[in-house]
Amino acid sequence: METQRAGPVRDAAAGALGLTRAEAQRRLERDGANELPGGGTRSVWTILGEVVREPMLALLLCGGGIYFLIGSRSEALILLGFATFSVIVTLVQETRTERVLEALRDLSSPRALVIRDGKHQRIAGSDVVVGDLVILGEGDRVPADLTLTEANDLLADESLLTGESLPVRKAADNGAAATDPTQPGGDDLAAAFSGTLIVRGSGTGEVTATGARSQIGRIGASLAKVQVETPRLQGQTAKLVRIFAGIAALCSLTVILLYGLSRGDWLQGILAGIALGMSLIPEEFPVVLAVFTAMGAWRLSRGRVLTRRAATIETLGAATTLCTDKTGTLTENRMSVTELRAWSGEALTLARDEKMPLPQPFAAMVEIGRRACAETPFDPMEKAFHDLGPRLGASGTWRLRQSYGLRPDLLAMSNVWTTENGCVVAAKGAPEAIAELCRLGAADRAALKILVDAMGQGGMRVLGVARADLAAGDVAAQELPETQRGFAFTFLGLVGLTDPLRAGVPEAVAQCRSAGIRVVMITGDYPATARAIAESAGIDGANILTGAEIDALDDAALGQRLGQTGVFARILPQQKLRLVEAFKAQGEIVAMTGDGVNDAPSLKAAHIGIAMGRRGTDVAREASSIVLLDDDFTSIVGAIRLGRRIYDNLRKAMGFIIAVHVPIAGLALLPLLFGLPVLFGPLHIAFLEMVIDPVCTLVFEAEEDENDIMGRPPRPPEAPLFSKPLLVWSFLQGLVTLALTGATFIAAWLSGMAGSEIRALVFAMLVLSIVALILVNRAFSPSLRLALGRHNRALALVLAAVALVLAAAMLAPALRELFHFSPLHLADFAAIFGAVVVLWLGLERGKKLLGRRLAG
Repeated sequence: METQRAGPVRDAAAGALGLTRAEAQRRLERDGANELPGGGTRSVWTILGEVVREPMLALLLCGGGIYFLIGSRSEALILLGFATFSVIVTLVQETRTERVLEALRDLSSPRALVIRDGKHQRIAGSDVVVGDLVILGEGDRVPADLTLTEANDLLADESLLTGESLPVRKAADNGAAATDPTQPGGDDLAAAFSGTLIVRGSGTGEVTATGARSQIGRIGASLAKVQVETPRLQGQTAKLVRIFAGIAALCSLTVILLYGLSRGDWLQGILAGIALGMSLIPEEFPVVLAVFTAMGAWRLSRGRVLTRRAATIETLGAATTLCTDKTGTLTENRMSVTELRAWSGEALTLARDEKMPLPQPFAAMVEIGRRACAETPFDPMEKAFHDLGPRLGASGTWRLRQSYGLRPDLLAMSNVWTTENGCVVAAKGAPEAIAELCRLGAADRAALKILVDAMGQGGMRVLGVARADLAAGDVAAQELPETQRGFAFTFLGLVGLTDPLRAGVPEAVAQCRSAGIRVVMITGDYPATARAIAESAGIDGANILTGAEIDALDDAALGQRLGQTGVFARILPQQKLRLVEAFKAQGEIVAMTGDGVNDAPSLKAAHIGIAMGRRGTDVAREASSIVLLDDDFTSIVGAIRLGRRIYDNLRKAMGFIIAVHVPIAGLALLPLLFGLPVLFGPLHIAFLEMVIDPVCTLVFEAEEDENDIMGRPPRPPEAPLFSKPLLVWSFLQGLVTLALTGATFIAAWLSGMAGSEIRALVFAMLVLSIVALILVNRAFSPSLRLALGRHNRALALVLAAVALVLAAAMLAPALRELFHFSPLHLADFAAIFGAVVVLWLGLERGKKLLGRRLAG
């Protein structure tokens, strides 16, 4: 068996084109996934252990045991069967939830950009294998131990392994690097280690160790995990279940004592107490919350949105301000060079697919712009420069000597190249940064601003290009300057790049506006460019605030400007955090997009941090609450819509549970209060509970959007799940249903009907009443068309199953005997059906009393 290596040994099977897909799969099967031992998944046995501790299961088992004691073997077996069925249903639900969560964990694991079959591919970090060629960039978390084959201004934070807070410089494996790169720490090692963070520069490395064989695996360290916020809904439902459980225990004990003392039949009293306890405990609440949350996250992931925090689902519906960047979110992130302006005054407009050679001086300017990019471009702007390479012709031999990356204080980057004629320094960046490097005077800078404004008004991203030349002797005689400012640059001109607006953005912005969500653009672009893109997207671009202006404002003045500003331009990442805090100080619920390392504080500070899945860094993803897998703005709006839908459906399910438990508990308690024969035992209550669970977890979870879902204002963040109107409406539904079934019970008893026939009559009416409550709670608005016509495949399946089981219980002699039912006549069924229809129509009418307050 082959072993993984930790030294700088080159893998002959990889080559410059990387591994083939087949070879990578073979190595993955040989070495296993690139992940550390352990994990947070629950096994089937762990879930089973949690299930058997549920109070409902204990009541079923207790009831079954008592039936055995009194000789009712059939009832005992059925109750034990229900207990088994309850365990199976819970296991299926929980394991399905675990599978969903595991799939989401796979999506949220650090991603790696590798070269396979000669192509760049972004894969899950767990799929990285020994021999993979990994491309590293600023903000990436290193997926495995690597030997570096390229290192351009590369710095790594290895504090996870060494405890040293200062980043260390990396060097390529060219024989001059340190001789023992297997231990982290120290500058100029030709190795990068799994779990460490690239804080500057770029590079390429070949994987030498994965999983437990990496440095982090061997020393038993683990990545610091972001603490998951405890969802507010979980606390609310847990509190409500505790309250109901306390009430159920008290009522059950009271019933047992009253029954035993008044009638002298303690075993029947215990059975009556168990039946009442089962009817009062809303054990569906935690199940429904867990299933809805997991399935909601899964549905969001199908919309290309990964949920990293459970609390995000409840927060999405409360968002009031959406702060979005421009490139790749509002636009397609598909840059092309469309205009060139030489500093001498000439201008040239380019078509996207044109092949003709570029004339001078434009060819020389583009060549320098291309040489200021990475040799293997990943950034869309740099790809646009490289796309023009075939139109430049032959340019001799260029060998990269050194790279200078972007800095917060200087938004420009430079590459130093050695050529046949000496040394050329190519620089590109923000026009004002290039003007600073070229030491332009005030008059030239004013003229430059006019040119940049003119290009920006056409929606172009504008970059400046500059060149510096060093004689071969100068390079040999001295070291290169420490920063870009040490070169004598000459300004060459401006390059205008366009990035088309995504097709669905204007409609999505309009949906946000109708939903009461304000959309603002925060971008590093020039103000004129930002305004043009914002207005085409439907964002108010009348007032623009720049980063420099923000720095000049105190917090109070900034707060006053926020309400009048729709576009923030020339914003640095650290200024995003101040904007988030300013919006929050105004009482806004803020969603913020970001992709860089420096965006992490603002993403974490926002109520909803939104990281980019494709171009975003691992640090940004870890700080965010959701990740856009396709970097598309329309996905954000889709997530808000889906978040509102999930929250709506959760409230519908909770309201239904409360409404159903009222008549079930009432009918269990009614005979004891009025001295009537016991109507329902644990067997009947267990059957009804088996109906409620699948209805909640299947039917309501799959309900479609409310018609006005994006026409409502955002939900107040402090609004409880169980609002007063919802609780009143739920108890009202339950009381009306109890009144109908209870009146039927008493009337039948007074008429002298046999007890078994009364039981069958009331049970059938209660089951059909539950069906009516399902239809009533499908929508917040009173609409028979929505109740019957809205598509829901799960509803059809559940109703068919309920009808089949009810018919079997009423018509099959063996089941009738088991449930202690007598046959019902056709007139009985007609009366039941008519009463339930009246109940349904009356409750639909009653929705108008509470109106839109039901929707929150």
